Amino acid sequence: MSIETSKTLGGIGAILMFIGVIPVANIYGVIELVGLILVMIALYNIGNYYTEKGIFNNALYGLIAGIVGGVVAVGAIFITVLTSLETFLYEIFPSWNGDWTALSGLTPDPSNIDLGAIGSLLGGLLATLLILWVFAIIATFFVRRSLISLSAKSGVGLFSTAGLLMLIGAVLIIALGVGLLLIWISTLILAIAFFTMKPIET
Repeated sequence: MSIETSKTLGGIGAILMFIGVIPVANIYGVIELVGLILVMIALYNIGNYYTEKGIFNNALYGLIAGIVGGVVAVGAIFITVLTSLETFLYEIFPSWNGDWTALSGLTPDPSNIDLGAIGSLLGGLLATLLILWVFAIIATFFVRRSLISLSAKSGVGLFSTAGLLMLIGAVLIIALGVGLLLIWISTLILAIAFFTMKPIET
C-alpha cells in the first residue's frame, strides 16, 4: 500500500473518530470503530514505510491497554452492582430467600435500608471510574509515543500535538468536559496531520 493511500486512510479514519462522538452521527459506536481500524491500518503501513516499528507497536499497545481497561471496568461494575444489589434487596425484603422470581410477591420494608449498602455501591462505582481513568492514561501514553515517532519521521508536528492533547485529555478526564473535549479535538488534529503529511525518503 502506498504512503498516499495510507495517509488518506488515516485521515478518513481520524475524521470518522471525530464525528463518531456526535450522537446523531454514531450508530452503536460503529463509526468510531471503523475510524479506529482505518487509523491502525494507516499506522501499520506508514510504520513499514519509515521502517519504524514503534509507530504501529506503540499504537497497538495503547489499543490493547484501552481494551483491557474496558473489560476490567465492565467486570468490576458488574460485580459491584450484583453484590451491592443483593445486599440492598436483602435489606429491603427481609424475608427474601434469594429467589429472584419471588421478589414480585414480597412487600418492601424501607425501614431496614442501611446507608452502608448504598455507600458500598458508590464506592464500587468510583473504583470502576478510577480503573477507567488509569487505563485511559496508559493507553494515551502509548498512543502519544506512537505519534511522536510518526511526527519525527514525517516532519509533521501536528502528530505530536495530537498525541499530547490526547494524553492531557486523559489526565483531565475526571473533569469530564475538559478532558473529553481535548481528546475529541485531538482526533481532528490527527486527521489534519495525516492529510498534510508528505512522503520523506529515509
